[in-house]
Amino acid sequence: MKYRKLGSSDLEVSVLAMGCWQLGDERFWGETNEQEAHAAVHAAIDGGINFFDTAEMYGFGQSEKVLGRALGAKRKDVYVASKVWPDNAAPADLRKACETSLVNLGTDYLDFYQVHWPITDFSLADAAAELQKLQEEGKIRHVGVSNFGVQNMADWMEVGTAVSNQLAYNLLFRAIEFEIVPACQQHNMGIMAYMPVMQGILAGLYNTVDDIPQVRRRTRHFSSQREGTRHGEAGAEVETFAALGAIRSVADTLGAPMAALSLAWLIEQPGVTCAVIGGRKADQLTRNLQALHLEIDAGTIAELNDATDALKQKLGPNADLWMSGEDCRVK
Repeated sequence: MKYRKLGSSDLEVSVLAMGCWQLGDERFWGETNEQEAHAAVHAAIDGGINFFDTAEMYGFGQSEKVLGRALGAKRKDVYVASKVWPDNAAPADLRKACETSLVNLGTDYLDFYQVHWPITDFSLADAAAELQKLQEEGKIRHVGVSNFGVQNMADWMEVGTAVSNQLAYNLLFRAIEFEIVPACQQHNMGIMAYMPVMQGILAGLYNTVDDIPQVRRRTRHFSSQREGTRHGEAGAEVETFAALGAIRSVADTLGAPMAALSLAWLIEQPGVTCAVIGGRKADQLTRNLQALHLEIDAGTIAELNDATDALKQKLGPNADLWMSGEDCRVK
């Protein structure tokens, strides 16, 4: 495992972090088998992962609870991050949300506490001040943000601090490369890349759009005529599957799994500290760890960039996977 300092923090985190949404949100992922979830967490630790990411909105606290029970005595050996929903950004609500997350996780501090989406209905200054108080009290060590665009970051950094920005980023969704990556670097924020294998699409699990579960095809890649989408765009289905075919060709040439190749590409991208990988079972985590043993050179990176450039240009710089136009939340 490789480790990198996350932004301006003093903590070195594994380049593959474990995202725990899948451990406790039955609406999206089905019923949680807690024994399997615990095995997945332990497999992650055994593989060198020292960074676990969750949120209050993942199963309305259930993900935090499952993760806390799975970590047990190992909590002291790892870093844990959670997120507060922007609806809870008023100071009293933010404090309550943080303290609830601590109870759910069975811990008395969070290593990173992130604002899940940009705050629009409450004072940024008040939220930042409350987060600073929580830091001074030792309940959180570092503040981070998530899904913050260039303007969101600029506004936030005028009143607060953040060591990281968690953003959607993968070979099929490269929107942050246009403007957001340079802005993160300017603010000394480490990038935590979520959905690194596009919920299995980059693992080669699906051959057609109809093969993809409806809940996983709500992004701007897919036509707004498809059930569950909210973006109102034409989508980029042709470009998406053309890119997948080209990525598969590169993976076959290297004799590597598509998911491992996608992760290996991602952790080599400028500004990226870690890729947040999911997994409900130990074998899923173990497969993703193969990316650590796959060394790709500059030529392979350039080939993958070329293979996905048409899709990148079609989707453009909007870094909100699900919304567009005036409804876009990443600004």
